Amino acid sequence: MNPKIVCIGELLIDFICKDIDSDLVDGESFEKKAGGAPANVCAAAAKLGQKVGFIGKVGNDSFGKFLERTLTETGVDTKMLYFDREKPTTLAFVSLRKDGERDFIFNRGADENLSFGELDLKNLKDTKIFHFGSATALLGGNLKKTYYELMKYAKSKGAFVSFDPNWRGALFGERKEEFVAESIKCLAYADFTKVSDEEARIISGKENLEEAVDEIHKYGTPVVVVTLGKDGTLLSIDGKKIVVKSIEVKSIDSTGAGDAFIGAVLYKLSMEENPKEVICTLEKSKEIVGFANKVGAITCTKLGAIAALPTLDDLEKIKTENNIVN
Repeated sequence: MNPKIVCIGELLIDFICKDIDSDLVDGESFEKKAGGAPANVCAAAAKLGQKVGFIGKVGNDSFGKFLERTLTETGVDTKMLYFDREKPTTLAFVSLRKDGERDFIFNRGADENLSFGELDLKNLKDTKIFHFGSATALLGGNLKKTYYELMKYAKSKGAFVSFDPNWRGALFGERKEEFVAESIKCLAYADFTKVSDEEARIISGKENLEEAVDEIHKYGTPVVVVTLGKDGTLLSIDGKKIVVKSIEVKSIDSTGAGDAFIGAVLYKLSMEENPKEVICTLEKSKEIVGFANKVGAITCTKLGAIAALPTLDDLEKIKTENNIVN
């Protein structure tokens, strides 16, 4: 299978604290789930029915094999998933609050060892969309170098480039300026950029959200979406803005909701002959974002990231689900 969409970055184990509204200091009961931002995006698009591939590295251990199996069962092509014999699989510990928000602790492992020279580029000959959404790639290591090399490769072949900076304060700590600088480099390659309102303000240095989006456009990306949770999504195309409403749900776990949103956007774009043109057309882009809002919202109604992702059949049944408020 030659994927139409590929995502690069970390694939990891989320250990989710089952003690709701408890921080990681007090939490005692944890459940193992497959996770990682780019892997979530892959799985979201695959579950909706597209051919999707993942590019990344896990440890040559039981967790790595579990993750490979999870992606395969979800329908994701894992030909470019590599196993590292030096480092273990990356782990994340996640606590959940009653409002569905999250707390993270990361133990980084094999994902940072992925090198560009390992990649078999012939597997990408039919790929039209590349998504760069790793929460760890901009930290450094071989993965960071590979990230930029693959961005250059994608642009050289005229492919569509999607970018999500995935700011995690627990990862970067005091290195916020470094995160901003690296994100700006990526924005120069991106045809489409998804950010949270916090990320928009961090990268732009602007408190006003509309001003923040305008600043992000200056770095080269023509389309910016800002996810606003229950309030929907701010869509900006070369500075022309509109808020696309979402649906109301009873949120249990927001883990992976933003990734599900992106996966849904890329799924829709992958079926277009010219994704770059479509995403810059306001009415078509608004329709795509509306669809993605629904996918992201439904993901919040179940525990876990990949496990919570909906299929097209799930979307059809949305009005009959007890946890959806119409």
